[in-house]
Amino acid sequence: MIPRYSRPEMAKIWEPENKFQKWLDVEIAACEAWAELGEIPKKSLATIKKKAAFNIKRIDKIEAKVKHDVIAFLTSVAENVGPDSRYIHKGLTSSDIGDTALALLMREAADIIIQDIKDLMKVLKANARKYKKTLQMGRSHGIHAEPTTFGLTFVLWYEEMRRNLVRMEAARETINYGQLSGPVGTFTSLPMSIEKHVCKKLNLKVDPIVTQVIQRDRHAEYMNTLALIAGAVEKMAVEMRHLQRTEVLEAEEPFAKGQKGSSAMPHKRNPIGSENLSGLARIVRSNSIAAMENIPLWHERDISHSSVERVIIPDSTILINYMLKRLTGILAGIQVYPERMKENIGRSYGLFCSQRVMLRLTESGLSREDAYKVVQARAMEAWKQKVPYKDLLKQDKVITKYLSNKDIDELFDMKYYTKNIDFIYKRVFGAKKRRKK
Repeated sequence: MIPRYSRPEMAKIWEPENKFQKWLDVEIAACEAWAELGEIPKKSLATIKKKAAFNIKRIDKIEAKVKHDVIAFLTSVAENVGPDSRYIHKGLTSSDIGDTALALLMREAADIIIQDIKDLMKVLKANARKYKKTLQMGRSHGIHAEPTTFGLTFVLWYEEMRRNLVRMEAARETINYGQLSGPVGTFTSLPMSIEKHVCKKLNLKVDPIVTQVIQRDRHAEYMNTLALIAGAVEKMAVEMRHLQRTEVLEAEEPFAKGQKGSSAMPHKRNPIGSENLSGLARIVRSNSIAAMENIPLWHERDISHSSVERVIIPDSTILINYMLKRLTGILAGIQVYPERMKENIGRSYGLFCSQRVMLRLTESGLSREDAYKVVQARAMEAWKQKVPYKDLLKQDKVITKYLSNKDIDELFDMKYYTKNIDFIYKRVFGAKKRRKK
């Protein structure tokens, strides 16, 4: 991933130094297991643990000749260890090392992402509390529907990120498996105790059955989880972009002092952060498709997945880390305009009460079909004439046969539309046991 979208803590995980260190950790743990069986002399094990090291430049040079990264790595290590290096990689395949180490790397990345999600959820919860009673027009199809509160938007996002937290924790567990089982997963060159020892030391679970590789549905689940997180991030970003449109302008991203929005138009305050997140989400989603394509490998293993994973796993984890951090910053510094929200509520002349009027008419004896017809007729008239809906309702002979002016006034009480807010908040934030599931 390009440095522009990389944060140090996540990028460091995918640096060659860390990858090769994980390979070495697996190799040394395997040597320890062989030593427990008496297959490696204690003195040789001590030498291996003391001298085992690698040189990245040397690995690159060797790989350029042998065209095999694991062999290049092992050669570099052997040059440092000396004669006792003959015990390193005993009975193992490249995939035993690579897949087990990859699980460690993906687990490290998952831990960062899990914390990122928790950090975002804190901001979402704080904003939900802050804007709990801030009235805003709800929209369906982009058109005014019924009033809601801006706080409920953050409650909605919080709950979705809670689900993503559960998914990411599950994906971490799904990928947290190692395997050291030989060429086709049948342990022909090493006993099962080697695998058990290595996985236990590295805090990995033993995959019950593999071929030469861990099956790629595990990796696909992880990558699809990242895609779902990216989708949630984009969902929030798209909403921010809509709310910042000049015609709406109910909220906008932070705009720093000295920041500029356009090289041609000095007045511009563009939602560039949210637009950036929308674009990056496309990459993460597309990478999840590539991960799905990695599942059907040939027979006990081919290498078609390798080149793909070298790109999509580092890139997607790096991007999700960046996206969550950037979104958290945007929403922590969001500029909200409650007065503009009230102003926008008034732009539809009170038409948001149409359902309530229709229901009251049916409760009063008018058929639903007739109630719908007369309510819609007055609504279309309000749109066309740009006059208060309430006034037209009071002038309609069919409606006033069933509803008094006082009845109609009561139907436009805004408190009606926020009467269940406390219940919704309690349902999301109050059920502690449920949130842990």
